[in-house]
Amino acid sequence: MAATAITSKSTARSSNLSNTHFNSIHFRKPLFVFRNNIKQKWGNLSLQGGGLRNREAAVERETIKRFGLVRCTAEGIERGQDSNFVMPERLKVVALMGCVMCLCNADRVVMSVAVVPLAAKHGWNSSFLGIVQSSFLWGYILSSAIGGALVDKYGGKRVIAWGVFLWSLATLVTPWAANHSTMSLLAARTFFGLAQGVAMPSMNIILSRWFPCNERATAVGLSMGGFHLGNVVGLVLTPIVMSSIGLTGPFILFSSLGLLWLTTWTLRVTNDPQESHTISNSELRLIQAGKSNATPLKKGELPPLRLLLSKMPTWAIIFANMTNNWGYFVLLSWMPVYFKTVFNVNLKQAAWFSAVPWGTMAFSGYVAGAASDYLLKAGYSLTFVRKVMQSIGFIGPGLALLFLNYAKSPTVASVFITVALSLSSFSQAGFLLNMQDIAPKYAGFLHGISNSAGTLAAIISTIGTGYFVQWLGSFQAFLTVTACLYFATAIFWNFFTTGERVF
Repeated sequence: MAATAITSKSTARSSNLSNTHFNSIHFRKPLFVFRNNIKQKWGNLSLQGGGLRNREAAVERETIKRFGLVRCTAEGIERGQDSNFVMPERLKVVALMGCVMCLCNADRVVMSVAVVPLAAKHGWNSSFLGIVQSSFLWGYILSSAIGGALVDKYGGKRVIAWGVFLWSLATLVTPWAANHSTMSLLAARTFFGLAQGVAMPSMNIILSRWFPCNERATAVGLSMGGFHLGNVVGLVLTPIVMSSIGLTGPFILFSSLGLLWLTTWTLRVTNDPQESHTISNSELRLIQAGKSNATPLKKGELPPLRLLLSKMPTWAIIFANMTNNWGYFVLLSWMPVYFKTVFNVNLKQAAWFSAVPWGTMAFSGYVAGAASDYLLKAGYSLTFVRKVMQSIGFIGPGLALLFLNYAKSPTVASVFITVALSLSSFSQAGFLLNMQDIAPKYAGFLHGISNSAGTLAAIISTIGTGYFVQWLGSFQAFLTVTACLYFATAIFWNFFTTGERVF
């Protein structure tokens, strides 16, 4: 804050202080008492420490005597003057994003566990089980590209809010649809996937707007950490709630949590930090300084699909997304079934064996993001960092899946699956961030079309696993095919990817 010239008279000083404070203090909802580190300036003279401490203390006492203790908002007395007690606004955004990504995946996993008793109840074989598991992806593939384009145009806040509302509703009606008919269940799961297709593009765009480039990988790592923890939450809580309440219990629980999150999100978050009324000037400057200058799409402007598909870095992202989803959904959809059929463990044990790898994946995703940001700050090129992260994310899981073929116990199998999923999380600092690198203006749409291709691969792998298991009687052949796909895509990625802006 600033004040006018000091006179020797106490009344004049008080008058000046009064004018100064009422002109510069913006009173809002009180959050804490601001006692320390008050800085006062007269003209160009800053009263801080040294021989001026007594005068500073006198001014502070005079201020408190006249106005009482000044209560102010989280940013300090004046916007731009930060307090030590304040959590940066971008951390609040990534915390809420991590929570919704956790719910996003937990809602998916509920069906992966519930499908076991449903299959026993309705007499489904392995091939039809794959169709039920993949029905979520039928809607997901349709909404990914459209959702990405909507995020580019309207921002992530509104789009993901509608997505959460609709997929929570679909989660709620799923058990009743299953009891009604198989077609009703497939329709509910398709609608669920349709609503969830906007989640990833929204996450990517919101974090790119709220975080500078050298913090983005860590932010994505934290958000995706929540996503992977959703697997743990879903796999562990679903059988417990089902055994105590019944089949409908976990569906009601997670849909209610989604609606609770939605209330907080709509009240606390903005599309862009420039629209926030609670962010400090210093944090806003830090974010703006580390962002690429990408203007949003104009009204009526369509993303240039032909142009995007004409460049090899785009295809590197598309193939990477396809391979990542292929392996990810094989493990997500079939892991409980794998432990039950191969090692004959019960549903609760299968859930625990399946949950451990996802928990470690959440941690390793954060490590990957922090390592990526560290390398960038150390001076390594963006292209080099993206190639290294993605190579770890594909070659590591490929080797682990090959070794999984030789596992003789559920514990050993869980170790290899843990290694595969932990290392695959390095892809978050590879292709997932590379979309914003090469096409910041069209990142949402690029994410959408690559996610649609990845979803197609996930449908093929999810259904294909069921047919392979029914045909060959084991998971080994499909695990080997998946490992080879990881290796081939890693080679393609290193030949054609770039960290430079292309569009």
